[in-house]
Amino acid sequence: MIITFVMDQYGETSNGTSSTAMRFAEVLKRKGHEVRVLTASKIEGEGIYVLPEHRIPVFQYIIDKNGMKFAKPDQEIIRKAIEGSDVVHMLMPFKVQKKTVKIANDLRIATTAAFHLQPENITYSIKMQNFKGLNSLMYKKMKKFYDNFSHIHCPSVMLEHLLEKYKYRSTKHVISNGIDPDFKKNENAVRPAEWGDRYVIVMAGRFSREKRQDVLIRAVAASKYADRIQLVLCGRGPWQKKLERLSRKLLPHPATFRFCSKQELIDTLSCADLYVHASEVELEAISCMEAFACGLVPVISDSETSATKQFALTEDNLFSAGDSAALRDKIDWYIEHPQEKEALARRYTAYAAEFAIDPCVDKMIEVFETAVAENRCKTENRAEEARYLESCTVRQRKEYLRQKKKYVQSLHKQAKEDYIDGYIRTVTENQNA
Repeated sequence: MIITFVMDQYGETSNGTSSTAMRFAEVLKRKGHEVRVLTASKIEGEGIYVLPEHRIPVFQYIIDKNGMKFAKPDQEIIRKAIEGSDVVHMLMPFKVQKKTVKIANDLRIATTAAFHLQPENITYSIKMQNFKGLNSLMYKKMKKFYDNFSHIHCPSVMLEHLLEKYKYRSTKHVISNGIDPDFKKNENAVRPAEWGDRYVIVMAGRFSREKRQDVLIRAVAASKYADRIQLVLCGRGPWQKKLERLSRKLLPHPATFRFCSKQELIDTLSCADLYVHASEVELEAISCMEAFACGLVPVISDSETSATKQFALTEDNLFSAGDSAALRDKIDWYIEHPQEKEALARRYTAYAAEFAIDPCVDKMIEVFETAVAENRCKTENRAEEARYLESCTVRQRKEYLRQKKKYVQSLHKQAKEDYIDGYIRTVTENQNA
């Protein structure tokens, strides 16, 4: 197949969704598929189509710090990128994706979408996370975009339930973003000399409000073993300076901040003692999965807006969201119970095999193939409808369209959609019965 990804910030390695899309593209190519990409990132490569970047005055520095980009739709470039594609896959719900959907429909090309942007990511950034009504409003607004697609990729069951709650009409496919096979414990990794013999705790992820690295810093500061702990925070983002100041103020050994290459992250995880995922907003959390694939036991926030809690194999792997004292107690328990931790680490290493990226990509290929087949059927149905209406009188045509409108309205009341435009079948089958 020829598969086109549409993602504004594809190629930005500091962005989790971008990294996920890049991994999927690599595996798809290895499996013999052609992958094209529409992006605003200034990257080069076969099948890359670069759109102009839409820069927003005043707020652009915040967007840059969060590893985000917004593409400016260019009809000529979009059309050139998607012509001849079997399926066009949208990874964000922004302007360029909305424009691409319209062009793909005109060209009779199948489209699918992935849900990677939680409204809570936005409301945390603007300090309005406690306004539940705003989150609900954003889910409903995004529904208008996602209802264009017969199939949506959901990285977690939590997201599937959320979309069902807001009556998204598409078929939802729960498929993990998968773990890169390179993420496994590197027995030859060299422990940095500056760590000394300290107990090393790692958290990886963007430095932003919803990730709650501040809770981890306060937990380590309150630990009875604080003077023995080295905290390592991997990532980048707008909260870095704030976290650095908090770390210097509270910790006997200030946290190490680093933005890692893939191999540097693997080596860091391989040399560490414990992994903490304090984030309160996650649709899956690849960084946590990569950590336990490298042999680390995770301690995970039980936030209701984070799917990462699904990876807790025991109660000892969870702590109360936002509660630094609860997290401190878990950290202290693991320091005091090394044998239990090692046994759990072995369980997690085996558990990681369930999230290998190859089977995840195979499931997505099945989704793409289904969407292509449905699109072919839709094209045939529309052609049949056109032929049927040509044979009708004006009165018959009006009656057909009136009944079709009632049919569509009935589906919408049931939170459903006729994605293959199959109403013509019910009419012709009734006539032939």
